[in-house]
Amino acid sequence: MDVSFILTLFIIGVFGSLLSGLLGVGGAIINYPLLLYIPILFGFTGFNAYEVSGIVAVQVFFATLSGVLSYRKGAYLNKRLILFMGSAVLTGSFIGSLGSQMLPEASINLVYGILAVIAAVMMFIPKKGKDDLDLNQVTFSGVLAASLGFLVGIGAGIVGAGGAFLLVPIMLVVLKIPIRMTLATSLAITFVSSIGAAAGKLSTNQVPLVPAIIIVVASLIAAPIGTMIGKKMNVKMLQIILTLLITATAIKVWIDIII
Repeated sequence: MDVSFILTLFIIGVFGSLLSGLLGVGGAIINYPLLLYIPILFGFTGFNAYEVSGIVAVQVFFATLSGVLSYRKGAYLNKRLILFMGSAVLTGSFIGSLGSQMLPEASINLVYGILAVIAAVMMFIPKKGKDDLDLNQVTFSGVLAASLGFLVGIGAGIVGAGGAFLLVPIMLVVLKIPIRMTLATSLAITFVSSIGAAAGKLSTNQVPLVPAIIIVVASLIAAPIGTMIGKKMNVKMLQIILTLLITATAIKVWIDIII
């Protein structure tokens, strides 16, 4: 592995993790397509879908851990939501990650494309705002949160994601959680989810260790910076960036699947 390839992987990790901390996602929605396409674009030997999902699973674990630590002293982490959705997503992601080794490579990309489209559509659904609500007054259905979390976990485990790019729109649109609480809490839930996904990928030998370590180092540096920026940004701007990011990724993946 030459220096230029290492630098390319590091830059991918920094970019993905900056947006991870900024938008309350684990980085899979960004890093999955970047790792799949960018190395090949620059003439390096590319990763297959199994390897990409393995690297992303490990990266999401460290990126979300770093992001959660940045939010730990605030009031934005909803512990009840973390308990209900986190435990359900963890179970689903472990099942999905173990089962992913039995799927063809094209099927993993297809699952990712379907998840990205669902997330993009949900981000365009009008949200009845609760952003001015006292964070201590936030309520939601525990059964609904757990059920949706389990389904997200299965799909996310297959592609090595923590599922935040689906959890965020679900929390905003379905559970009606305020945006800043959503961004913080989704990081915590995604961290819990990533434990199952990473464990499944590692136990089935889907993780190329050296590239994963490079991406993880970049994540530990960049994710806290993204979190600090996100705390100061306008709420509507965060929503717009996340919506555009998810939509662009969904379009790119489906173009490749169809072609």
